[in-house]
Amino acid sequence: MLVNGKWSKDFDPVQAVDEDGRFIRQDSQFRNWITPDGSAGITGKAGFKAESERYHLYVALICPWACRTLMARKIKKLEALISVSVVEPYLQDECWSFGAYPGADIEPLYGFKYAHQLYTRADGNYSGQVTVPVLWDKQQHTIVNNESADIVRMLNSGFGDLADNTVDLYPLDLRAEIDAVNERLYDSFNNGVYQAGFASTQFAYEEAVAKVFDSLAFLQQQLEGQDYLVGNRLTEADIRAFVTLIRFDTAYYGLFKTNLAQVRDYPTILAYMQRIYALPGVAETVNFDHIKQGYYSIKMLNPLGIIPQGPDLSYITG
Repeated sequence: MLVNGKWSKDFDPVQAVDEDGRFIRQDSQFRNWITPDGSAGITGKAGFKAESERYHLYVALICPWACRTLMARKIKKLEALISVSVVEPYLQDECWSFGAYPGADIEPLYGFKYAHQLYTRADGNYSGQVTVPVLWDKQQHTIVNNESADIVRMLNSGFGDLADNTVDLYPLDLRAEIDAVNERLYDSFNNGVYQAGFASTQFAYEEAVAKVFDSLAFLQQQLEGQDYLVGNRLTEADIRAFVTLIRFDTAYYGLFKTNLAQVRDYPTILAYMQRIYALPGVAETVNFDHIKQGYYSIKMLNPLGIIPQGPDLSYITG
């Protein structure tokens, strides 16, 4: 992590724990918003106007939080406006790095080797974890936002008519229900798999696993008789659910020990995941090699670095 702008501690996936051994995720620190006219968003400061080719998105294809933003960028047809760089999948001592691994990129703006250099370019005294996604302003040479939930919403509405407005991922009439589903799934499912994988006590692990599978039961019930989670239309709630589901059998089931069942054991959820995967552009945001290589590079969970051969993913990819 970075302390006062200096790399001072090798990568540790466990950001913090509570007294019962539960994994605690730290809050994002850059919370500015892109808006159609450059006015301030709901947090942060003004000065980030929606413009073509001004912004750059840094992501990791192993990371569900980062891939939320890639999905929103595809669905809202913002590829020509917002360029993207992908870090290598391996979580090394200095965390995310750029390089020549297949499907990854050399950092194009400054020639940086590590993502943490973006953070110190934006704030020379930054202290904290280095995470992706990072939405970067090429004009001001700074981070706009590093919170995936914010970025998804600004990609949905912050670019105004520059985006495809035939799709609204956060429609006004469904916002209360979307927020409720998001809240229901965040701690117990999206973050719940991490709470299971990075638990430091048996109690914390068993508590997290119970919440994960309670959430899968909720998803199964919510999807009965409809194609999507809210209003039977694609919304940000589906993006948030999908990025965890698509990694479940490949990484979380084995490495994170959430092994009571696989997604393929839930027919309704499996059909839902396949449906979203088949949407135009979505499969391009999913890289199973990066997912497997990345998660199994976490030394505290897999100290010998052995990569499993399975699972057979033909039931997803066809």
